[in-house]
Amino acid sequence: MPVVAAVIALAFVLVSIVDPYSGAYAAQTDAPAQVGAAQVYAAPGVADAVAARDGYGVTKPPPPAPAPVAAAKGAAGGRTAPAAGTPDPGTAQAIALQMLQARGMGQDQYDCLVALWKKESGWNVYAFNKGSGAYGIPQALPGSKMASAGADWQTNPATQITWGLGYVTGRYGSPCGAWAKSQSSGWY
Repeated sequence: MPVVAAVIALAFVLVSIVDPYSGAYAAQTDAPAQVGAAQVYAAPGVADAVAARDGYGVTKPPPPAPAPVAAAKGAAGGRTAPAAGTPDPGTAQAIALQMLQARGMGQDQYDCLVALWKKESGWNVYAFNKGSGAYGIPQALPGSKMASAGADWQTNPATQITWGLGYVTGRYGSPCGAWAKSQSSGWY
């Protein structure tokens, strides 16, 4: 059997050496005939930038529209935060929205809080910064500060959010105030 395999392999090598173009290939004479009129595709509402070649044209699309943002005025000094949308029920973000509404704060403050804590911890109740020692959703430094909101501060998102909202509103006036500080300095 090994002899047969060697002979077959040698045959393939010899064919490639003797006639390297023995496989299929396209010659210019094989090209299809040109159709009389040029073909162009243009999407509705698209700019007039057209590239054409060999009777075919492609219209370039306009640049994408900027992502929508919600106004985050007030203590943020006119800064904006991305629209957070509606949180999934039972999530830490849903808990935060409920707590903000109970404090009389609106969607703009929620948008700022979501952006702030997304940047800080990704809304991870167990987030730990090895460099600073900050812990939890609000990245309390040290994390044990959150014990003032509940003994379960290490594992309970509601306890961390309660402490975090107290910190944010006490120090910056609102979540948007904290978001503005974070945007200007990289921390809050």
